[in-house]
Amino acid sequence: MAKKILLVDDAAFMRKMIKDTLTKNGYTDVYEAVDGADAVEKFSEIGPDLVVMDITMPNMDGLEALKAIRAKDGSANVVMCSAMGQESMVMDAVRSGAKDFIVKPFKPDRVLKTVTSILGAP
Repeated sequence: MAKKILLVDDAAFMRKMIKDTLTKNGYTDVYEAVDGADAVEKFSEIGPDLVVMDITMPNMDGLEALKAIRAKDGSANVVMCSAMGQESMVMDAVRSGAKDFIVKPFKPDRVLKTVTSILGAP
C-alpha cells in the first residue's frame, strides 16, 4: 500500500518542490496543506504516514500544529522544515515529538533520505 505523505507549507512553490522530489522517487500518495490549522484538519481526514511541515506559517505555526497532531496521534511521524537560524524552534519541535528536521533551502537528496529513513522505500 502506498505511504501517505502530507506536505505543509504556506508557500506553494515549496510544496511543489518537495512533492516533485517525492513523486519522482515513487512516493505517489502526496497531499498538501497551506498552514498549521489546515494540516491538523487534513491529518484527521487522511491519516498520513508522514507529515513534512514548515515551522513558520500564518494562522497556526508548525510547532502548534505538531503539538495538536501529536495530541491526536502520539505515534505520528512529523518532520519539521526550518530556515537557517531557527535552531531554538527546531529544538522545541524535537522536544515536542518531531522525528527529524530539514533545513531550507532544501536539497532534494536530503528530503528523500529523511523520508526514506522514516517510511522506508515507497
